[in-house]
Amino acid sequence: MLEKVQLIREDGIAWLIINREDKRNAVDYDVMNLLTEKLDEIEQNEEDKLVVIRGKGDQAFCSGGDLSIFHLLHTKKEAEQMLSKMGEILFRLFFFPKPTVAAINGTAVGGGCELATACDFRIAAPHAKVGFVQGTLGITTGWGASTMLFERIDQANALQMLMTAKRFGVEEAVKLNFIQQIIDAENFEAGCKEWVTPFLKQSTPVLRAYKKRFNDQFDKASVKHRFLNEIEECSTLWESDEHHAAVERFLSK
Repeated sequence: MLEKVQLIREDGIAWLIINREDKRNAVDYDVMNLLTEKLDEIEQNEEDKLVVIRGKGDQAFCSGGDLSIFHLLHTKKEAEQMLSKMGEILFRLFFFPKPTVAAINGTAVGGGCELATACDFRIAAPHAKVGFVQGTLGITTGWGASTMLFERIDQANALQMLMTAKRFGVEEAVKLNFIQQIIDAENFEAGCKEWVTPFLKQSTPVLRAYKKRFNDQFDKASVKHRFLNEIEECSTLWESDEHHAAVERFLSK
């Protein structure tokens, strides 16, 4: 049986593929543990020049947290433990020493959009949709995305994406500067490879050096503090009646 997160190495690309197509590539605890394990491997392997994250299939990049499992979390403390675990992974991904690319092959909503935000670059198939839909469930982003989004794009655009809880098409997301390139859906994997090829022509030390210069602009302790505030706010809302009622409605569809 294939792992829920596959690591495939190809000519300097470390493909990280969330392999839960039947669950729209939702994140559960196994996915969290495997992401940590695979990132450890990639960080230590000098032949891996950059990371490309995508979902299995062509319908979903990642649909966020697996509510069929996480709906069992009721209290603030229970939610905070789960949110902190994934928040640590996305914090690490944000500061990862090698370039990271989210190859958005389909829907990236909720926590899936948070995962994409943690990456340095976002490229997407024409049919993809992105959106921070957490507000429709009575919660906020809880894995660090609002903190990261304010660093990635214009603040007014970031507020619009967060506060409207809207699903954006890729052309609109390009205008918001959230997505850097639209890739042909029929040749999506080949298009992704073509897009990252100029990076692969550089040595690993060169790529690491530029990523370090990028990371140097941030006060890491301050970003971590903002992540923790975000997790605190989301976990407080998580135990609200509004959130639990919204989850029940979602699961009963």
